[in-house]
Amino acid sequence: MEPDIYFLVGQNIKKQRKLKKITQRELAEKSYFSYEFIRKIESKSSCRNTFSLDTVAKIAKVLDIDIRLLFDPLEPEQSDKAK
Repeated sequence: MEPDIYFLVGQNIKKQRKLKKITQRELAEKSYFSYEFIRKIESKSSCRNTFSLDTVAKIAKVLDIDIRLLFDPLEPEQSDKAK
């Protein structure tokens, strides 16, 4: 079963943020979102249907990545977390 798109994007944001060695708080400050909002986006279930493509684009810009990376399929261990 495919994870829902919000979970997919949230997990990819988390992955890319960690690869850039940026904390949730730093990402929040740089993107002008609250720490709580970033935390919820990356969480397993807290932020369903509450962030827009504009939000995703802004986060991708802060992370200095192509937005398409945030829609990549999850690696097997990430997908298992969705269950």
